[in-house]
Amino acid sequence: KTTMMFSKKHLASILLVAASASNSSAFAPPLQHSTLRSSLSSLSATSPINNDHEEIHSLAQSAKSLTLTLLTTSFLLLSPLPSHADGQTKDFKLPPIDYSDKSRCTLSSSKMGQANAARDKLYDLRECDLRNAKAAEYDLSGVIMTKTDVSGANFKEAQFSKGYLRDSNFEGADFTNAIVDRATFKGSSLKGAIFQNAVLTATSFEGADVEGADFTDAYIGDFDIRNLCRNPTLMGENPKTGADTRLSANCGPK
Repeated sequence: KTTMMFSKKHLASILLVAASASNSSAFAPPLQHSTLRSSLSSLSATSPINNDHEEIHSLAQSAKSLTLTLLTTSFLLLSPLPSHADGQTKDFKLPPIDYSDKSRCTLSSSKMGQANAARDKLYDLRECDLRNAKAAEYDLSGVIMTKTDVSGANFKEAQFSKGYLRDSNFEGADFTNAIVDRATFKGSSLKGAIFQNAVLTATSFEGADVEGADFTDAYIGDFDIRNLCRNPTLMGENPKTGADTRLSANCGPK
């Protein structure tokens, strides 16, 4: 009974040492194994049963394993991984286009909700001619477009979460009140497009032609707006609204 009670005291002390190491790992060097061994030696030196080496060794091994687990967990939690918008990965590989699907080039709204761009199959609109399409309020999340022509399309209040919108023609398209988050327009032409009051969080316009686009009252994150303001094509006026492109994006005169 005495041995069992003392073991519990040993275990409590060792766990306290391990917990202290985990809590302080964000601001101080990690606990060294020598510190743990010193604590164990101190405990065993004052122990009335310090000849019970097998029990102490077992407790020491348990404490060592727990300490390493806690330190590893702390490291992972305190070292956030970088996040990227979907479709902005440099080595993004797309599957071959299924030209046998005759109904592929059709705008259809997702019924699963836009949060994760969930669909029952790949929403592939690559190389489709959808000029002047009517897609107001459509959920087009997760759509893939390359060499797609949607010039003059009505995308008012539509959702484009995680859209892969590269190397396509969006000239004159209307995205008023749309949600275009975590998307990329790299290589696309957005001349004269309208993004009034649109949500453009974590969306990239790098390499896109935005001449004459209207970004009036659009919500753009601080990091994204700095990149947009550096776009050399951010100039001109929107042919429909008359808005100055740079001023509409709050970038100021060039």
